[in-house]
Amino acid sequence: MSSQTLSRTAPVTARPGVALALIVTCQLMLMLDATVMNVALPRIRTDLGFSTAGLSWVMNAYTLVFGGLLLLGGRLGDLFGRRRVFLAGIAVFTVASLAGGFADSAGLLVAARILQGVGAAAAGPNTLALITSTFTEQKARVRALSLFSAMASSGFAIGLLLGGVLTEWLSWRAVMFINVPLGLVVLAFSRRHIAEPARHPARLDLPGAITATLGVGALVYGFIQAAEVGWGAPTAVWSIVVGAVLVVAFVALQTKVAHPMLPLRLLADRNRAAAYANFFLGPMSMMAAFFFLTQYLQEITEYGALTTGFAFLPMAVLVFGMSRLVPTLLPRTGPKPLAIVGTLLMTAGLAWLTQLSPAGGYVTAVLGPMVLMGLGGGLAFSPLNVVIMATVPPADAGAAGGVLQTMQQLGATLGLAVLVTVAGSGSRAAAGADDALVAGMTSAFTVATAIAALTFVVALTFRRRQV
Repeated sequence: MSSQTLSRTAPVTARPGVALALIVTCQLMLMLDATVMNVALPRIRTDLGFSTAGLSWVMNAYTLVFGGLLLLGGRLGDLFGRRRVFLAGIAVFTVASLAGGFADSAGLLVAARILQGVGAAAAGPNTLALITSTFTEQKARVRALSLFSAMASSGFAIGLLLGGVLTEWLSWRAVMFINVPLGLVVLAFSRRHIAEPARHPARLDLPGAITATLGVGALVYGFIQAAEVGWGAPTAVWSIVVGAVLVVAFVALQTKVAHPMLPLRLLADRNRAAAYANFFLGPMSMMAAFFFLTQYLQEITEYGALTTGFAFLPMAVLVFGMSRLVPTLLPRTGPKPLAIVGTLLMTAGLAWLTQLSPAGGYVTAVLGPMVLMGLGGGLAFSPLNVVIMATVPPADAGAAGGVLQTMQQLGATLGLAVLVTVAGSGSRAAAGADDALVAGMTSAFTVATAIAALTFVVALTFRRRQV
């Protein structure tokens, strides 16, 4: 059957606003799962008898599988139907969440997290692709992509808040169960309100799929190992080396196949290439804020899980608020001024955090940097989804979304590995326990500030093209 016939017979979305709400709900659910478990980890360890090393795999299993399969998930949507792959991913994610909530052993919970990662990798890249096919008018697409970006960017902070509320008031199991009603709602209404875009004649690039999945997976695993046991660990070093070799082989393969898994023409546009670069660098630096500030608030200011979650609310609100301004500002200014101002504010917020001390409090030491990072993150990164997806060829929308989210995952994982190592070195130079903890954090924030400064340098390369 031809792509034209498929296009004519695909259901028409009569209510694109409902379609957007469903897609955004899915993305928020996937982003929440990257952080919502953090606050619940101590109680999970007590209930299921995790070892200290094993507990980290509650987070790492999801990150590893999600990151490793993202490129494949995006391309499968292009080839076999974005809505079909999207719905399959949501179904797997929902079932895995239900199983995780009922898990009565450490092994079952980790297995459920692996299955969640598989579902997220299928659904995630296709959320962006479905937005581009649902909203064909330029202004409507910019508004939809900006809202999507707002939810994705604030999802990390909302995850900490929601994790604290559910863990404190109910149980750590509620952190898993909360995905079930959300997933069922998306599944129930998506067939009616989300149109299946026309598929494009192509074949799956099997060598590319294998090298990309194994390469990205090996890189993510290597970075996770480096964060846990140090950069001198053979498993970390060899995983990163093997991953890098496989990624290079993958890129070489993409230049030779008729239907590449990653069309390199996506990187030919300067603005799109710069946006991808900042989607890598931004999470590298901002991961420090979430990871180390959570520790600072709980260990130094002695906040509980619930209070720690609410402490991130100003950042989440500001990211969301700034993102809602993007549809108005972006057509007038183009991405360059927004990215420059945003990256400067974000860098200033991280630089402020290098002055943390054991005597500091939330209002005096943390709130100000959070405000700057919320403002900066909303301005700097919300336009990037639009820059990448607004003009991408329809046949490559899933691949483009997969690359975007892969860059985010790799950046966040590498950033955490680097900054944890830096924090460990900084801690060893201090005397008291609190002094050592804060000294390590300030060292990490110093490096994070330098990485954030690179996002400003990249922002300077954007063309002043109107979007």
